Amino acid sequence: VFSGSSHPDLSTKICERLEQEVAKAKLKKFSNKETSVELQESVRGKDVYLVQTAAGEVNDNLMELLIMIAACKTASPSRITAVIPSFFYARQDKKDKAKTPITAKLVANMLTTAGADHIITMDLHASQIQGFFDIPVDNLYAEPAILKYIKESIPNWQTSVIVSPDAGGAKRVTSIADRLNVDFALIHKERKRANEVEKMTLVGSVEGKVAILVDDMADTCGTICMAADKLVEAGAEKVYAFCVHGVFSGPALTRLNASKFEAVVVTNTMPQDENMKKCTKIQCIDISMLLAEAIRRTHNGDFVFELNFR
Repeated sequence: VFSGSSHPDLSTKICERLEQEVAKAKLKKFSNKETSVELQESVRGKDVYLVQTAAGEVNDNLMELLIMIAACKTASPSRITAVIPSFFYARQDKKDKAKTPITAKLVANMLTTAGADHIITMDLHASQIQGFFDIPVDNLYAEPAILKYIKESIPNWQTSVIVSPDAGGAKRVTSIADRLNVDFALIHKERKRANEVEKMTLVGSVEGKVAILVDDMADTCGTICMAADKLVEAGAEKVYAFCVHGVFSGPALTRLNASKFEAVVVTNTMPQDENMKKCTKIQCIDISMLLAEAIRRTHNGDFVFELNFR
C-alpha cells in the first residue's frame, strides 16, 4: 500500500488496520512544480494499492496519482488498485450546459490509460461515474458508519427526521430513514448560479423534532447553513449535519461557526485536523477500517459490496 501526499494520515491508519507498513516512495516537486515519483520498494508480481484523495491541491494530487500508477505499471505488478476516498472532479459528472465537458469521464479515462486495473472509492457524487470506467469500480458507502454515529451520539434519534438538502440526495436520505425507521423530509432549492442558492422550500414536517441533514459533500456550506436556518424556522428543536466529504473551502468554516448546527459530522476521506481546530462544531468519523477491509477483501478475492450493508 503506497500513500500519495494528499492524506498520509489516512494511509497510515489503513495500513495499521492491515497490520503492515506504508510502502516507501519518494514524492517531491521540482523547482518548476513538476511532480517526481520514485518507488523505493519492489512491486514485481505484487498486488499494489495507491491511496490518494481529492483534497488540497486537487490537480497536483491527481497528477501525482497518475504518475504513481505509471511508475508501478512499468515495474510489473500483478494488479494496480487506485484507492480514491473522495473522487476527483466527481461533481462534473454530466453535461448540464452547452459546450461543457464531462470531466469525471476524462479523469476515468486518464486513470485507465495510466494503467489502473481497479478503483476503490467512497460515496460518489453520482453513481453513474462507475459507468465511465471499463475496469472494476467498488463504490463504498459511509452509511453504516453514519447510522452507528446517529444511534450512539444523538439523543432522541428515535423521533428525529432525516432531511435531504436537495432532490438529488433523496435516495440516500430515504435509505437512512428506512434503516432507522424514522420520517424524512426534503428541501427543494433553486440556484442562481454554482454555489449560490436563491430560494428554499421544505417538503415535510420537522416541528418539535431533531432534524438530521444528510449530504454527500460539504464545500462552501452555503446550502446546508441556509437549510439549517430553514429547519429551525420550521420548528426543529436541534439540527445536525452529516456529510461524507468535508471539503470546507472559501467561507465554509466562518459560516459553520455562525450556523445553528449542534454538530457537523464528516468522515476523514479528506484531512480534517485543521478544520476541527478552526471550527469546534466539526466532528469526524474514521472510515479507515472500511477502506482497509475493502483492500483486504479485494486482495483475497472476497465479496466487497456487502460492506455497505453491515
